[in-house]
Amino acid sequence: MAASAELSPSVERWRRRYLAGQNNSLDGAQAKCKSRRSLISTEKMDSSLDDTIASLLKCSSELEYTGNRRKQNTKRFSDTSKNVKNLSRQGDELDSLYGSSQRDIQPEFIGDFPRDTYSESDITLPSSLTVTTSCDYDSGGEPARERVRILETQELNGKNLIPSHFSQIYRELSIIHQKLQQEKLAQEEYALKLERREHCLAERETLLCRHEAALTKIRSVEEEVHTKFQIMKEQHEAEIQQLSEALKEKAKENKRLKSSFETLKELNDALRQQLNDVSEQNKKLEGQSRKVQARLENLQRKHEFLSIQKSKDAFHTAQERKVIKPEKTITSKSYKMPINSHIYDLLTVLMDWISDQHLSKLVAEEEKASECLLTGVLASSRNYTQEKCIRFLPLVAEQFQWMPFVNPDLHMHVVKFIYWAIRQLDGGTQYATMTSTMRRLGEDLFKGVVPKGCQYISPEHTTDPKPKSAAFFKSSNLPLRLVSTLIIIKTVTQADYLAQAFDSLCVDLKTDEGKALFLDYQAVPIILSHIRISSKGVLSNAVDSLLQMTTQSRFLHPFLEACSNETFFRTCSLLLRNPKLDTQILEKLSILLQKLSKIKGNKKMFELFTIHLMIQELQRTTHPDHAFLCINLNSILFNLGLTKSNPKSNSLNGSQ
Repeated sequence: MAASAELSPSVERWRRRYLAGQNNSLDGAQAKCKSRRSLISTEKMDSSLDDTIASLLKCSSELEYTGNRRKQNTKRFSDTSKNVKNLSRQGDELDSLYGSSQRDIQPEFIGDFPRDTYSESDITLPSSLTVTTSCDYDSGGEPARERVRILETQELNGKNLIPSHFSQIYRELSIIHQKLQQEKLAQEEYALKLERREHCLAERETLLCRHEAALTKIRSVEEEVHTKFQIMKEQHEAEIQQLSEALKEKAKENKRLKSSFETLKELNDALRQQLNDVSEQNKKLEGQSRKVQARLENLQRKHEFLSIQKSKDAFHTAQERKVIKPEKTITSKSYKMPINSHIYDLLTVLMDWISDQHLSKLVAEEEKASECLLTGVLASSRNYTQEKCIRFLPLVAEQFQWMPFVNPDLHMHVVKFIYWAIRQLDGGTQYATMTSTMRRLGEDLFKGVVPKGCQYISPEHTTDPKPKSAAFFKSSNLPLRLVSTLIIIKTVTQADYLAQAFDSLCVDLKTDEGKALFLDYQAVPIILSHIRISSKGVLSNAVDSLLQMTTQSRFLHPFLEACSNETFFRTCSLLLRNPKLDTQILEKLSILLQKLSKIKGNKKMFELFTIHLMIQELQRTTHPDHAFLCINLNSILFNLGLTKSNPKSNSLNGSQ
């Protein structure tokens, strides 16, 4: 009885713990993970409790079959009581541990504590109680049927071997056992659910890791893409900036070209207007010239008539005074024309032959061998020729008075011989001694030769029964007029004569025949003698005459070859060194130099006389208003390879 009294508090304590576990089962599910450390110790206590209960049940079964051994059973029961006491002590310790763990862990794991406690061990009832409990479980996990048989309970109660309240304890323990079995099944089901959830969480974790790795790769790729995009953006901006600058440069260049084109257009319009004005003025002057020419012819006829009339009167007067003054008659006879007038035909043929075969060729050879020293036979031949020319020119000057009585067709041969003779003396030491003679020849050619009234002209001795004045400079024959003009330019020093001679030469050079004669008579050195600063009055006219030769024709290249010598470039160099040179003359001279700069061989001439440096200085200092001059200077430098110029300027200069 004492043992049963000691067991009842322990069983009651276990029942209270079980009921407390049921109440806290819902709240203890959340503290499952944090109470695993405390469950380890409780599992040990449960195992000791199971051992105690097993020993108790074992003792009960022995009491049933060994009634004769009551003493031994009593001893074992006392041992069992001691174990129960120890169990009660361990239960107290478990209660204290349970209370402390209940305060430390989450409520989630409190409800699972008894489940975990009884999940691994089942309580085996003692066979001495002769009670069998069978539980059948369906697929749902709940018991289907329970059978409990209690054998020989009445016999035991009758014999008073087991206390009566043991059956109640046994039933309670059976109920506890059933509930523990149910709890075990629920715990296993819950463990399966947790395992499935854990598996799902593991799969989700793996998927999240994959997603995280993919996101990491995407971030790295995104950063790389951003970096490349930034680089491409910078390159694009740099290209845009470069193209913008190039576009600005092109726009500036287009503006410059447009302004240059507008300037050229304005200049062209101005030149066209000037050309129209000059054409109208030229027409007016041509009309006036025709009127003046007609009036001059009328005056000449009147003058000839008066001269004849006066000569007749003089003849009659001379006949009346023939006896008184016979010596005058002898003097007048000395001026009569020779009886054989055909001698002039022979002389002109000889003059023409000498001019073509000797005088003109010597001049040509001299120009080809310019600046070379003449020695030996060539020097002696030149001196001989000059001496003969010096002796010949005064005689020709005396014979000029007979030119009106000679056939006009012979005048050209005489004038041609005079021209080549003067050219032979050009540059010689004896040229100064013939200055007055050559000046007189030039004046006679400019004015013409008028027959003297005191001369008696017999019809049988003259080719023309009515002799007229011999016109050379004013002749209608172009070759005679041009050669006479060249002689006048070479010999005469009067400014008015020279101005008229250059004007006539410019008019004659407008025709191809005049240009051909200019080249045949090698007239460039004659013009160059007046292209100097001291000849201010005729400098512009001299440059104009050369400028007429630069027009587009088949004679342009031979003319440029004739100008491609040291004499021409030396003259241009001296002229360009003058800082006060007129702009119009400079423009005309720049056209000549621009034409010459196209010939590659002339580059040495430009460098020899430093003309290219002067052109560069002029190009730098010329005012932009002088657009035509600037274009020509740029074209010269471009042809010499000293600068880059606009091709339009070259085409413009080439069309001039």
